[in-house]
Amino acid sequence: MVKRLFDIFFSLLGIIILLPVFIVISFFIVIDSKGGIFYKQERIGKNAQPFKLYKFRTMYSNSDKKGLLTVGFKDNRITRIGYFLRKYKIDELPQLINVFIGNMSFVGPRPEVEKYVKLYNETQRKVFNVKPGITDWASIKYVHENEILAASNNPEKTYIEEIMPAKLLLNLDYVHKNSFFTDIKIMLLTLKAIIK
Repeated sequence: MVKRLFDIFFSLLGIIILLPVFIVISFFIVIDSKGGIFYKQERIGKNAQPFKLYKFRTMYSNSDKKGLLTVGFKDNRITRIGYFLRKYKIDELPQLINVFIGNMSFVGPRPEVEKYVKLYNETQRKVFNVKPGITDWASIKYVHENEILAASNNPEKTYIEEIMPAKLLLNLDYVHKNSFFTDIKIMLLTLKAIIK
């Protein structure tokens, strides 16, 4: 209950405070390339239920049809403003809407697309016992995930066989040991990682 009240209050506060920033970002996205301001993608959330996750659009329209993974910051599907938004994780800010609505929390396992969720084993599916979040332990450890994938000869294989299982182990640990104070710690460490 405390976590949900925290999520509602601070997501609404964040949306109100950042509204002028959202407007400026929206303007640059529109003049930089054709397409909408937001990118909506179906992800799998608590109890394995699908929901629409919101991000600022950082790629040219229909780029996800060429693959779901982003391979480094030099992925030619990324727009000019998209490079900047991704570098500082600004593209994730619209997920404050998801937090306010209630299908996400500030902290929790990052929600995955169905394609990769289908590969989860029974133990890994326990991550669906909690709400997904904007950040988690895996987001901190793999803050440079795009660069790791860019250095791979087979990015999708690297993601499925190495990165995804490692992330899920961290997420399962969170599911078993999560607390409000752990969430605060994760949020502070996430800010530190972004600043670095």
